[in-house]
Formats: sequence, structure tokens, C-alpha cells
Amino acid sequence: MTGSTEGVWLHAVVPHIDPATLDGVPGMDGVRLSVVRAAGLTAVVSKVPLSRYGEEPMLRNLEDLTWLESAARAHHVVVDALSRVGPVVPARLATVYLDPDGVATLLTDRRDDFVDGLDRVAGRAEWGVKAYAMESVTETPGAAESGTAYLRKRRAQLTAHSEGLENAAREASAVHATLAHFAAGARRHAPQDRRLSGAETAMVLNGAYLVDQDRVTEFTELVSALSKCHAAVRIELTGPWPPYSFIAGETS
Repeated sequence: MTGSTEGVWLHAVVPHIDPATLDGVPGMDGVRLSVVRAAGLTAVVSKVPLSRYGEEPMLRNLEDLTWLESAARAHHVVVDALSRVGPVVPARLATVYLDPDGVATLLTDRRDDFVDGLDRVAGRAEWGVKAYAMESVTETPGAAESGTAYLRKRRAQLTAHSEGLENAAREASAVHATLAHFAAGARRHAPQDRRLSGAETAMVLNGAYLVDQDRVTEFTELVSALSKCHAAVRIELTGPWPPYSFIAGETS
């Protein structure tokens, strides 16, 4: 402990950065970004008050969904700006050090990990592909139908729904396998709950793909072709994103 009232929020690690790149990019709470250099690497940071970003207040903040959403958005703005000018290893959300020396020590101690990560994502970006089960259309049982007819029709509806999800899951796996073969890296994350995705049907694929920048057109065309030939799913493409899915643990 240094007794300082100011800590540093780590946004990302890059090989180097032109200071002009940071102009106009707000840090946490809108502060001006700064850098910490060590071991031939550069960390981009925001200076933050420990009264709000120290260990105890951060534990409270992490339970506040409104704060989390705002902090994640501010953090992403910085990482995204850096990813547009070169390779970047994003830090995990809410990575805070007591002082710049702690960041410098991280760069020195984990230099090989950072260099490997930067080499892995250089000239590449992350693209997201989500697939949702198509809504199965079945006739709603009528109020005037007999109990037996109602149960028979309801059973048919449930069977059709289950089979539809199974078909969607199989097609989602086929889509992922094809995209993973094309991409330089691939991750299949857990599907998002409908309350988070906002979709009316179940998500059956939540994939992330590391794509060479000179092959982006080929990748998007492949996604479009897969969307047309897989009728059981609706495919959604997002990106480009910083390589969040491909640097797990680099800054921990």
C-alpha cells in the first residue's frame, strides 16, 4: 500500500501507442487516458480515485448492474479505439492497480504472455455469430375442441417444438464447425438467456471467431451462405470486435 488516493484502471496492453491516438478517447469517468511503459510494452490506463475504485467500493460496484453496464461501456470504448490501430490485449473488466508501479511490474513479469497474445491477434479481429432456433408454427388448439383433441394437438405442438430445437442445435453445430475451420481461432460460448439476448426464440449458437483482416469479406460471405442453407436457424453476425474471446487470462 502506498497511501495514495489514486489508483489506475487497466484498459489494455499494446506494443506501443502514438499519444495522439488517445486524444479524444475518454477514460473511466471521462478522465484523460495515460500510459505505463515497461519491458517494451505499453499499458493504457485511467487514473481513478480509490475512494470509488478501491477494493471495498469495487466489491459493492460489481453488484450494481447499472454501474457494471456503464463501466463496461466506458472500458470498451477505449479497447475498441486501440484495436482499430493495432493489436491489443484487453484487460478484464475492473482490473485496478494501486499505482503505476503495479502495472509496470505486471508488464515485466508477464511480458512473454503479452507478446504471445499480441502476436496471436495481430492483423485479426473478433467476429460474433449467433444462431437462434426458428419459430415453429403450429395451430393453436381451439376452445371448442374436446379434451382429447386438445391434448392430442398440444402433444403434437410440444413434439414439434422439441424436434425444432434439436434440428436447430444440429445446424448450429454444423455452422460453428464450418466457421471454426475457416477462422484463425474459434470459441463457442454458452448461449445467452432470452432475457439478455432479447430474442423471441432460443439461442443455439454463441460463437466468436478470430478472422484475418484480409479475409473478412470471405468470412461474411460464408456466414451469408450458411444462413441461406440452414433453414432451422436464424443467423446473426456482429463485429468487428476487439479480441476479447482470445486473450482470456492474459492480464490476470
